[in-house]
Amino acid sequence: MSALLKKEKEKLEGQIREKIIILKEDILSYQKLTRPISPDNAIGRLTRMEAISSKSINEEVLRKTKSTLSRLESALKMIDDPDFGLCKKCEEQIPIARLMIIPETYFCVECALKMDL
Repeated sequence: MSALLKKEKEKLEGQIREKIIILKEDILSYQKLTRPISPDNAIGRLTRMEAISSKSINEEVLRKTKSTLSRLESALKMIDDPDFGLCKKCEEQIPIARLMIIPETYFCVECALKMDL
């Protein structure tokens, strides 16, 4: 099992840090979009229903974004661990290209696909 090269690890760490910054900004935006909708807001019944529906969707996106942020922060803490980048199922090295796209992943593509079936 090959470990990540120092250059790859530095690039990946930078990628994770950038994603964390973006997600924190996104979370602030979603928090604004999920504020309670005042019942005395004179926006009309249908528009009010749409606003409530939109709020629910944004709450789910906010939840998922917070979850992704948590996993990225965890990946950043674990980046120097010798097992970082190894698939939790087959224990093979996860390709650096996959880690660059989804640095918080625990599985290689093959194992992830098997689990989705």
